[in-house]
Amino acid sequence: MDVRAEAGRIGALADPTRQALYEYIVAQPEPTGREAAASALDLPPHVARFQLDRLVDAGLLEVEFRRLSGRTGPGAGRPSKLYRRATGTISVSLPERRYDLVGHLLAEAIERTADGTALPIALDAAAKEEGRMLGESAPEVEGDELDRTAAALATQGYEPRLTDDRLILANCPFDSLAREHTGLVCAMNHAYVEGVVDGLGCDHACAHLDPAEGRCCVTVTRSDR
Repeated sequence: MDVRAEAGRIGALADPTRQALYEYIVAQPEPTGREAAASALDLPPHVARFQLDRLVDAGLLEVEFRRLSGRTGPGAGRPSKLYRRATGTISVSLPERRYDLVGHLLAEAIERTADGTALPIALDAAAKEEGRMLGESAPEVEGDELDRTAAALATQGYEPRLTDDRLILANCPFDSLAREHTGLVCAMNHAYVEGVVDGLGCDHACAHLDPAEGRCCVTVTRSDR
C-alpha cells in the first residue's frame, strides 16, 4: 500500500464542498452530471465542475460520457459528462495491516479441505504458495539474501529491520487476528514468509517462528541450507 497516495486521496475530502459533492454522487443510483449536483447542493455550476474534477484527479470519482436524452445522430447534442464512485477500495492503516491477505489465504485453504485435507495443512500449503509467488515476482534489488527478503516483505507491511545476521519484522500485518487466534495465524505467517524466501531463491536464509512482544512472530536468519 502506498500510504501517501491513499492518504492524499482521502485528504481530498477535507474540503467540505468536495465532501458534500462526493457524498451526493455516491448516493445516486446512476452516474450523475455536474448540473444536477450543483442544483442539489445549491452551488454555482463552475464550482461544482471544478470540485468534481478534483475528486476525479484524486481517484475518488470516475467519469463517463453519455447522452441523457437517449437520442443519437445529428442534432442529438453533445454527450453529458457524468460522475460515479471510483471502483476499488481506499484504506489507510498505520501501521499497515493485511487482513485482506488473511481472508484470501483462509478462503483458499477452506477450498483445499474439500478433498479431506485438514485445515492447518491446507492453510500451510496455501500460505507457502502465495509467499512463493510474491518472492518469484519480486523485482531485483542489490544486496545479499536478507536484503532481498527484506525488500520483498517490506511491500507487505512487515517493516523489516536488519540487525547483524537476523532480519526482524517490526510490524505484524495480521496483528489483531494473531492476538485472537495466535496458533493458526502465526503458523500461516511462518509458512508465508518461508514461501517468500523460497520464491526468492534464497538458499542461505531461513524463516523461524520466533515470537516476541511488539513485533511479528517470524524472523529470518542466514543459514547453511
